[in-house]
Amino acid sequence: MAGQHPRRRRAGSSPHREAAAVIVPTVLDGGSLPSYARPGDAGADLTITEACVLAPGERRLVGTGVRVAIPAGHVGLITPRSGLAARSGLSIVNSPGVIDSGYRGELKVALINLDRDEPIALAAGDRIAQLLILPFVTAVFESVDSLDETVRGSGGYGSTGGVSATRL
Repeated sequence: MAGQHPRRRRAGSSPHREAAAVIVPTVLDGGSLPSYARPGDAGADLTITEACVLAPGERRLVGTGVRVAIPAGHVGLITPRSGLAARSGLSIVNSPGVIDSGYRGELKVALINLDRDEPIALAAGDRIAQLLILPFVTAVFESVDSLDETVRGSGGYGSTGGVSATRL
């Protein structure tokens, strides 16, 4: 097959990916179905059901109006939207939020306004977070007397010198 080019795929597609069927039984009042902004995106946008204002430093649990049935062997992760975090300081307290496959309640997001001076106003329908659906493996934990030695050892939290932060 000399001279032939390999078959091209669309950006973001993979022959190894299969869609995970996530069932959304009903969307509650004010909610909207999670949706991907662009083909190939990993995170589906979640929206807020009611308008609210978060004061500087305030945390608030907000509803999305969405309930899901995530397939067994998969987990949902709720993560911040990068643009909101960068522009306004809006983030998620417990990022990522873990949604187990057995959970059937409304997806809620624990938002926090990290800005020190400005409140953040959110309107009903604003995209506030992203939902990722990922396969996972279940670990088997085993108690042992010691661990194998490694080059890294117990070094962590900047032990490789990669962080140069100065405390003011």
